[in-house]
Amino acid sequence: MVRVDKELDARRILCPLPVIRAQDAIAGMQAGERLRVVATDPGVKNDIPAWCRINGHRVESIIEENDEITITIEVDGLGTAPSSQH
Repeated sequence: MVRVDKELDARRILCPLPVIRAQDAIAGMQAGERLRVVATDPGVKNDIPAWCRINGHRVESIIEENDEITITIEVDGLGTAPSSQH
């Protein structure tokens, strides 16, 4: 099983709150650490990966089981959108 550094319980709350709480959790984490989000709102399957793409984090897995969605995110470390410098 993959090492997880922090877990966020986002069960029984609706989007955008799971994304906001994931953002807050990741703000205190280091590059390479992993956050596991457990949620019940099916919107997280799209919202969290979209937020991760914008902010440079990587979704390692999305697992659905027993009406729960578990998303594991690898933290980029920057916590900001990739720069568009040329």
